[in-house]
Amino acid sequence: MGRSSNVFDQVMRPADGAAWITGASGGIGRAVALRLAAEGWTVHATARRPEALDALAEEARAAGHPGRILPLPADVTDPVAMREAVAAIEADGGLALVLLNAGIYLPMRAGDFDAGKARKTFDVNLGGVVNGLDPVLKAMIARGRGHVAVTASVAGYGGLPGAAAYSATKAGLIAMCEALAMDLMDLGVRISVVNPGFVETEATAVNEFEMPFLMTPDAAARRIVEGLGRPGFEIAFPRRFAIFLRALNRLPNQLYFRAWRRLTR
Repeated sequence: MGRSSNVFDQVMRPADGAAWITGASGGIGRAVALRLAAEGWTVHATARRPEALDALAEEARAAGHPGRILPLPADVTDPVAMREAVAAIEADGGLALVLLNAGIYLPMRAGDFDAGKARKTFDVNLGGVVNGLDPVLKAMIARGRGHVAVTASVAGYGGLPGAAAYSATKAGLIAMCEALAMDLMDLGVRISVVNPGFVETEATAVNEFEMPFLMTPDAAARRIVEGLGRPGFEIAFPRRFAIFLRALNRLPNQLYFRAWRRLTR
């Protein structure tokens, strides 16, 4: 694929190489892997549970997808494992599209703030992404092409009740992608930030409030894959919810705090 004068116009296709997804054993990552396989991609799927990845690969085969899913078990918090995963994919033809998606949500209020929970959230949500970005960017920059996307969240637009550590990691991912985008524009590599709203997963199942605009993983995966196939930097959905949250973050602090306390009871 030729390099575009505007790197954000570049759209990777299955003929350009393989895809790699972390956090692929469930939720958004699993749904995106199946959707990409249905579109003809060879998808290397990474998570810690080999049996879940084997089941995912078998589901793609049974569905008769033109693409395939190849299990690649690894822990995103292990930088050596991430380098080895990327090296294995590069040796098998090279990376064109990456979704660094692995993440956890460990809710805690101020009254039960736990440094251990916060540290674990940072290690997976931030550390897991940078461990993947390191070898991915090296490979893509050397080739002068590629598309890497990072799953953040609309929770990164501002702090949410019970999500001090989670919101902090997602805000950090958004800022990281914005900073990298300015460098990558000259290096032929496209970066995207994915900011979903509430999605039905094991993580969000712990929420005790009614989640507005709640989506299924399949619906979220459709939005993500469509976004990866279009020019641009941010993939945010549901659109009305993302616009509402951006507007909410422009309120004075006291009004913002009251609004979110009311929304989450």
